[in-house]
Amino acid sequence: MNSELFVTDCGVITPLGRGKQAVAQGLFAGSQRGIVARADFLPARTVEVGAIQESLAPLPSALAPYDSRNNRLMQAALAEIAVAVEDATSRYGRDRIAVILGTSTSGIADGEEALMHYRREGRWPEHFDYRMQETGSLAEFAARSLGLTGPAYTIATACSSSAKVFASARRLIRAGLADAAVVGGADTLCRMTLNGFASLEALSKGRCNPFSANRDGITIGEGAAAFLLDREPGPVRLLGVGETSDAHHATAPDPAGRGAAQAMRDALADAELAPETIAYINLHGTATPLNDAMEAKAIADLFGSRVPCSSTKALTGHMLGAAGGCEAAFLWLTLNPRTNPERLLPPHLWDGVPDAALPVLDLVGGGTTFPLSPQTAMLSNSFGFGGSNMALILGSGR
Repeated sequence: MNSELFVTDCGVITPLGRGKQAVAQGLFAGSQRGIVARADFLPARTVEVGAIQESLAPLPSALAPYDSRNNRLMQAALAEIAVAVEDATSRYGRDRIAVILGTSTSGIADGEEALMHYRREGRWPEHFDYRMQETGSLAEFAARSLGLTGPAYTIATACSSSAKVFASARRLIRAGLADAAVVGGADTLCRMTLNGFASLEALSKGRCNPFSANRDGITIGEGAAAFLLDREPGPVRLLGVGETSDAHHATAPDPAGRGAAQAMRDALADAELAPETIAYINLHGTATPLNDAMEAKAIADLFGSRVPCSSTKALTGHMLGAAGGCEAAFLWLTLNPRTNPERLLPPHLWDGVPDAALPVLDLVGGGTTFPLSPQTAMLSNSFGFGGSNMALILGSGR
């Protein structure tokens, strides 16, 4: 049996736009169209966030108990891969396709609105159902939406959630519990998240400025991505995964970057690749002082200063539980000649002021290209609260 797994299709919606082509166009142009000022999240404070501007249709009536903004984002991503999923069901059956998705806050924004309604009116909104905000319902909703009856569950490991789904899905397929899998994730802007990061004094006063000497915190965003993981050949391959949990601190990263570096080493070993074969790294790059310092050290120790890198969070904000999946989508769009015929790398947007305390990284500017070959491999990092680290390597397909 073929042990190779391909990421045969991708659906994505982020502050850069809706759909593969729109997101690719914004990504390679370094667009910040979705970074906007909002005054409705924090008391007496306006904050920049990465917000999706496109309207989102309500879910079908049969899925009304799940009709949150978070699930509407997920539905938009799933719609792009629906044909590929149907093709897979004809090969394997609906009970042989798993659904594994990641999220962090899920539909809590809808719960916040419902609670405010309750406080005003003394009753819950008629349309409100707990499943709109329940963390584990994301995969249940997606499986019902796609008509799939295989294993379905949600991963919630903070900012690594929708990256870890690739590793989980591969384990299911290799164990013979599924033949293919729908993976990805979604997360949505909400008051709880913004106020939580504000209480940690981790929000940027403006837009995030990754790896700059002037960085002062993160910009929060929202998004969703969906993929079909299959043995059938496709434009992108899943080459390697590396998962570690260093449990250094509830919110702060290990300053030495040991868990992050081990995740990258494990991903390289899993892919049977040397560090010098990686053509590009999508950095976790949150623009907090501690996280960027840790990641810069881990990258420099393993790769030196030769590998092109960028953080795309200045384009989208930090999409939290959706970040790993959406940034995997950015690798997919970069590696796929149909969405990136000019072979451009996602640019690193910042003020250009390096931090002398950090190792030098090759932070790519706009218009930077890479040589595409059947051996091209790229890596994406996702590091979550509590030391949940994930490194994912994707490569050219066939």
